[in-house]
Amino acid sequence: MRIALFVTCVNDAVYPDTGRAVVRLLERLGVEVDFPQAQTCCGQPQFNTGYRREAEPLARRTAAAFAGYDHVVTPSGSCAAMIRDNYPKLGLPETESLPGRVYELTEFLVDVLGVTDVGAYYPHTVTYHPSCHGLRMLGLGDRPLRLLRAVRGLTLVELPGAEECCGFGGTFAVKNPAVSAAMGADKIRNALGTGADVLCGADNSCLMHLGATLRRQDAPLRTVHLAEILASTETEPLA
Repeated sequence: MRIALFVTCVNDAVYPDTGRAVVRLLERLGVEVDFPQAQTCCGQPQFNTGYRREAEPLARRTAAAFAGYDHVVTPSGSCAAMIRDNYPKLGLPETESLPGRVYELTEFLVDVLGVTDVGAYYPHTVTYHPSCHGLRMLGLGDRPLRLLRAVRGLTLVELPGAEECCGFGGTFAVKNPAVSAAMGADKIRNALGTGADVLCGADNSCLMHLGATLRRQDAPLRTVHLAEILASTETEPLA
């Protein structure tokens, strides 16, 4: 298999440790990972705000960057959903082969590699927030939870109202800041009620939104991407 990491804009610019964690995790599982330098934005912000024509050159560039790879793995359900669900709507011949090769990280681990125990160790109490794109568009189901339950030392507690949106929604948070902040506050209130010390998610865009709410409240809870938990071991802790 030739595997490429699609790190995404948010991770590249703000959360590079997540990308490094994905590489470390996959290499520990015997997967050779490439990082195509030509990758850039997949066009999701433009597409979601109605600028579909402006999204087209970004879609073509993304398809070219990942040409020739058997699988493209990304630690972001929203960007995976953009390629899998929205690229076909653009009707570009250059992008036709890409959607079927793109996997969100937990899909790749469970469905392609066939593993749930990745050898991780993380001695913390964790609650998991399923982001909307992964939950509704990709249908990740319990894959992230199965991976978390197999982590040694980790205590997983259920998040009340887990399936409710956190309020980020990309440009939704910009256009509707008051509603977005209220939704985020609801999610944080539920997370704090679990008694967990880590709020885990598989999309750093949602964790960025929730993390900012936590910092404003000076709350005793921190956000950690799922990849960083799965990449942690007893001898080499990451998160």
